[in-house]
Amino acid sequence: MKVTLIGTGLMGRPMGERILAAGHHLTVFNRSREKAELLRSSGAEIAATAAAAVNSAECVILMLADEVAIREVLFDEDPKPDLGQRTVIQMGSISPTESIGFHQEVVECGGDYLEAPVLGSIPEARAGSLLVMMGASHFLFKRWCTFLQCFGPEPLLVGEVGKAAALKLALNQLIASLTAGFAMSLGFVQRQGVEIDVFMKIVRQSALYAATFDKKLERMLNRDYANPNFPTKHLLKDMKLFRDEAEAVNLELRAIDGIGGLLALTLDKGFADDDYSAVFEAVSPAEG
Repeated sequence: MKVTLIGTGLMGRPMGERILAAGHHLTVFNRSREKAELLRSSGAEIAATAAAAVNSAECVILMLADEVAIREVLFDEDPKPDLGQRTVIQMGSISPTESIGFHQEVVECGGDYLEAPVLGSIPEARAGSLLVMMGASHFLFKRWCTFLQCFGPEPLLVGEVGKAAALKLALNQLIASLTAGFAMSLGFVQRQGVEIDVFMKIVRQSALYAATFDKKLERMLNRDYANPNFPTKHLLKDMKLFRDEAEAVNLELRAIDGIGGLLALTLDKGFADDDYSAVFEAVSPAEG
């Protein structure tokens, strides 16, 4: 099958490798061309424009940062891509409102649209073990489920378009909340002189434990946030999207505003492109 992948960043590149490994013909486009070039040696073709990439394939996968980037490549280019008789699979993190809007626009252009955001990071993308959540009609779920097993073994139909996008934001909100909460407790026990090994031993044996604590522990202790799987700026973007959608359904926002403020402070400290565990720098800044 002829597949186009638009967005070959931290997650897009290993996902492109999975598509090629499954035997599909892959065309890629990235606004920063050098990132797309990294897939050439694996057999991908590099398109000069988003329109050329879209027009070369029957399936178009979007792994882009936000709604603005998606709109730019699908609808704002001149010439515009021909979406007729093509399926657009949106796999990044956007809001349900934005996803529903794109669905309507793609269908008006004669194409099909579904959302398939994923939970997991670069290691899971390389291994093909991402958790794939699909927002689609039953027809499109059945049509594209097998293909999406390139990325994860059991794509799950969450519901109609918008439902998977909402679930993805809910999960990313948990990422932010768990990480900020762990950073606060870790910083507190450090400053109280409690041994970290004792703290972690108790946490690991309790119902409070989440695996992400151990994944981020060394980064926080060493204050080393380089080579991120998920940059802080993207998590803050998702928290803002979550806040907007939560406000629309009348949820209390004070906890979200607090965590969002910590992430914004982390960016102000210069950690926008670093791993989101850098929220530790906002919670427990280095003394002296």
